Amino acid sequence: MSGRRKAEVKASPLSFIATGVSYIALCLAALAALALVVVPMLTGSQTYSVLTSSMAPKYAPGTFLVVKPIPFEELRIGDVITYQIESGSPAVITHRITAISAEQSGEMVFTTKGDNNDVEDELPVREIQVKGKLFYAVPFVGFIANGLGNSDRGAIAQWGAFALMGYGVVALVRGALAKKRNDDDASPEGPTGQGPGAGGDDGTIFPSFGSPAGSGSDILEFSDPILTDCDGCDHDHSRDDNTSGRHRVETRKRATV
Repeated sequence: MSGRRKAEVKASPLSFIATGVSYIALCLAALAALALVVVPMLTGSQTYSVLTSSMAPKYAPGTFLVVKPIPFEELRIGDVITYQIESGSPAVITHRITAISAEQSGEMVFTTKGDNNDVEDELPVREIQVKGKLFYAVPFVGFIANGLGNSDRGAIAQWGAFALMGYGVVALVRGALAKKRNDDDASPEGPTGQGPGAGGDDGTIFPSFGSPAGSGSDILEFSDPILTDCDGCDHDHSRDDNTSGRHRVETRKRATV
């Protein structure tokens, strides 16, 4: 084990840009799914597309409208409503209420007008014609809805929502995996947390004391002085400690590293 630290892997500017673009796309996809599909489904709203310029410039052609049902008596002057041109007809108009009046029968009716029109609508609007009040509008999305057609719009919108949500999940998982991979690559390896026999920053291997002999580790061992026979030697035995024919010889095992 060398004990050297692994060089930290620095993210390139392109990776930062790619990550940023991915998160932006994810946020846009989530907002689109929320605004165009989820909220209308949860609130029971209906969606329409502006085809004419009668409500321009605020609601120009191609604007996607989300119209929420609301009790007729709660509507007020200035509200933008979507109503049938004729009761029971699929064709609708989205105009602003400019006046509220009562007919001789006592029925309440609305006078409406397009913001970009010079005159008010000719016929009054009755309760049975009203589909709801404008909840919110999304510019330009109506062009896509118009291309899908009215008959297939609901099913395609639901599948589109599932696709957007699936993309969001995939993007989140990929981002988490990439972050984990970058963290693993950037984590240093050093003596911290290492057990016996760990190396220093300069590559030195420190011995481990107290390990059993023969364990395979590099062990520095010492032995106590022992007595050994000294027959035939020519040095003075009188200085040995009460021994005859033997003297104290201090030996040590060679340190192994």
